[in-house]
Amino acid sequence: MPSTLFSSSTTSNLLSRTTATVVLLLLQIIQTSHCYKTTSTTAAPLIKLPQRPSNRSINRRSSALRVDFYSKSCPQFEQLVSSITSQQFKDSPVSAPATIRLFFHDCFVEGCDGSILISVSGAEREAEENKSLAKEGFAVVDKVKALVETKCPGIVSCADVLAIAARDFVHLTGGPYYQVKKGRWDGKISKASRVGSNIPRANSTIDQLLNLFASKGLSLQDMVALSGAHTIGFSHCNQFLRRLYNYKGTNKPDPSMDLRLLKALRMSCPPFGGSADVIVPFDVAAPFTFDNAYYGNLEAKMGLLSTDQGLLMDERTRAVVVELGKEKKRFFEAFGEAMEKMGGIGVKRGRRHGEKRKVCSQHML
Repeated sequence: MPSTLFSSSTTSNLLSRTTATVVLLLLQIIQTSHCYKTTSTTAAPLIKLPQRPSNRSINRRSSALRVDFYSKSCPQFEQLVSSITSQQFKDSPVSAPATIRLFFHDCFVEGCDGSILISVSGAEREAEENKSLAKEGFAVVDKVKALVETKCPGIVSCADVLAIAARDFVHLTGGPYYQVKKGRWDGKISKASRVGSNIPRANSTIDQLLNLFASKGLSLQDMVALSGAHTIGFSHCNQFLRRLYNYKGTNKPDPSMDLRLLKALRMSCPPFGGSADVIVPFDVAAPFTFDNAYYGNLEAKMGLLSTDQGLLMDERTRAVVVELGKEKKRFFEAFGEAMEKMGGIGVKRGRRHGEKRKVCSQHML
């Protein structure tokens, strides 16, 4: 979930010719290396690792959320969201990873309060780490909000719209359908200066990731499960370029990367002068299918980002990677639980701390 992913608005122009060449090469690698493992039919208990206690303020405010929050005030809310997300996925599948990533970036800065959606000078949206956020994600939220306002004016927050839309896209791409608690208010604060220290980077160490996730009340298992969202979507070359040519200042490639993958990626991502528009799928075989192949890729040295492959290299996270890679059901359970926890970060409640925006990109006056 670092700052990667997406630039095009439709699948027809999603991949450049150079990227398409890389895709074909990567498919050949997959076919010869058998990096996608079949799921296990033997049930085994999901590993439960020690986790740092959640921040009390996070738990206190998230406890006010309810699955049936709009059952009386806007009972058709989730159906309205679904009508938009299902059509958007048909028209532009990239909307799925774009919206899921947008939700992550929202929750990790100021909490899940729609602050990422504000479009004014100096807002989160303008931070360097958020400049690669795809317009499709914002467009989905705007379309849903406009529709909801015609049926339930002034009732539903943009933060809840984003949370439900992200869940819908997880399910539309083949992932789990999990219940989403609602009742968030939109945040009144959105500052680009608060983004950098709260968003994982493509070259973050596992220690840095663990500390960041723990500061949000998320466990090691949550972190590994949420990283599995990289089973769909794409990355720009600049997010993994150092792995190809100058890993940790050695002037050599990352030794943990499959050599055939390295060769294919170098074709599309030169050390200098490469196109900023070139993108590479995290999972070349099925970039719009939500499954647990991400973890099998890591075991086959096919992780795209340093933070991805690092999950297998680090002894603290390796066991969870292996476990979630064995059985898709295990991953879906862990991912749904982690998304519910993440959805409770920094929840705003009431007019003192929040607002209910009519237009998601604009604060209420």
